[in-house]
Amino acid sequence: MDKELAKSVRRTDQFQAVAANDSTVLAVGSDGIVLSSPLDTLSWNRQLIPSQPSLVDVETCPDQSFVALGMDGQVWFADNKASNWRASATGTQESVLSLACGPDNSVWVTASFSTIISSRDKGESWNEITLEEDSQLTDVKFINENTLIIAGEFGLVVKSTDGGATWSAPEFMPNDFYPQGIHFTSANEGWAAGLSGQILHTTDGGVSWQRQETPTESPLYSFHALGERLFVTGDHGNVLELNGNGWKRIESPKIPVYLRDAQALSEKQLLVAGGWGSLFTVDVK
Repeated sequence: MDKELAKSVRRTDQFQAVAANDSTVLAVGSDGIVLSSPLDTLSWNRQLIPSQPSLVDVETCPDQSFVALGMDGQVWFADNKASNWRASATGTQESVLSLACGPDNSVWVTASFSTIISSRDKGESWNEITLEEDSQLTDVKFINENTLIIAGEFGLVVKSTDGGATWSAPEFMPNDFYPQGIHFTSANEGWAAGLSGQILHTTDGGVSWQRQETPTESPLYSFHALGERLFVTGDHGNVLELNGNGWKRIESPKIPVYLRDAQALSEKQLLVAGGWGSLFTVDVK
């Protein structure tokens, strides 16, 4: 037991998200776990946020700072070395789900009952709106400084082209698709990953979607770009790569755990994070 406690990465760790700036990479998870390392040479430093929040997402902002989301509705801010963490309560009564940092360093949180929460002053104040849809908003992504796309339960997709000031009327993915993660390369082309190994693709900004073939029926969670290549991670140790109009497995550790997130370390290497102490690199050929 003492030997296990001395480790930076422990087999009981449940990692939920990873992010990196120009010099530092970090992974966050349950019980307030924050692991940070220099980006060029992985050497993990273990921190524990005292209140032990369950951290479900983390992002890097353009100013190189980090921001993390806790299930308790608090957003945690840190400097570019992933230290000096401070909390800001969003004040929402909804269940928070995902996080993004905008090109202007604004912070965006999505939540249940189609709730969107934002701060433009590093958490000093928060603005909360709802789209009046009974949908959990599961992911938010910036395409450029003005365009955001949010996806959620029942296949809901909404877009803002004015930096989040106003939002389009909802469009819907087919068959009540439940997206776990989205990725857009432009305002028109994007992907959504969901349960049962399903991935949908759009070329018209989410008006219509086509299903792409995958080699798994396990849930898929999040997309990660490496240059022109696109990967997705999922349950049961799945790491897939886009191959034409379908997806193929790539070589990675065969471990039967969920792989929740990943981060590019270089053009040839991904850092993958997930359940039961899963924090490892995958070399892509």
